[in-house]
Amino acid sequence: MNIHEKLSNVQTELKAPKNQFNGFGKYKYRNCEDILEAVKPLLAKNKLTMLISDEIEHIGERFYVKATVTLFDIETGETIITSKLAREEDTKKGMDASQLTGSTSSYATKYALNGLFLIDDTKDADATNNHGNDQKNENKSDNKNDKQQQKKETKKITIDTYLEAIRKYEKEYQTEIKDYLVDKALLEIEDLNFEQAKELAIQIKDKVKGGK
Repeated sequence: MNIHEKLSNVQTELKAPKNQFNGFGKYKYRNCEDILEAVKPLLAKNKLTMLISDEIEHIGERFYVKATVTLFDIETGETIITSKLAREEDTKKGMDASQLTGSTSSYATKYALNGLFLIDDTKDADATNNHGNDQKNENKSDNKNDKQQQKKETKKITIDTYLEAIRKYEKEYQTEIKDYLVDKALLEIEDLNFEQAKELAIQIKDKVKGGK
């Protein structure tokens, strides 16, 4: 059995529960440590081992942490390598420089592990998707197609409104926003889809009201 077959076995068997709770958004999520705890027994079972490293990269005017996960086949010496970048914030309330870098490293490592083991954080129960219903109506009539197009255009305008609302409080609630993005395996606010942007904007609005 080669390393790719072993990795496939790990991907199939891996169950990484969401053991963490975000009090801001009122949802459960998994962090890097949860994934590592779940995957270690499967690595041993398939005679694999894994090394994680990170380095700082300067891209443009921003600093990024590049996390690299290397999977080793103990029997054959084969390796699989995957890397992900996470942008380091300029500042974060309550964190010094070393804590900030460590937090960003954890985010980047989680992204890399998600990619290697095919963990999809976007498939949550609260992430609704209406595309299937739209597709059923695509070929029925020109009138319905027009309505669908109008709906899509309205949705596009609405998501811009939600994104603008999120950016308005990006500095004040940057920790909560970043935690939400990590839970959805996203890097930037712009990566949010319609439902995610709506959900996060509502959570921030509730947080702002609660703080008054």
